[in-house]
Amino acid sequence: MAVIRVESEIPGKVVSIEANPGDTVAEDDAILILESMKMEIPVSSPAGGTIVEILVQVGDTISEGDEVAVIDG
Repeated sequence: MAVIRVESEIPGKVVSIEANPGDTVAEDDAILILESMKMEIPVSSPAGGTIVEILVQVGDTISEGDEVAVIDG
């Protein structure tokens, strides 16, 4: 299986985590929700697989390109 590193495409604040380690996700499933410019924007899985690790916590501020999760696809 391939290791997929999920990166944020936008800067923002993590307001909720939608998937946990061990969860199976499909392509485009929301992994977490960011607040950016007063909007809630999901960070989605680029491929199906199993969440190995979530690298951020609720309340963290992240930048564009920051790695937020690892998926075993």
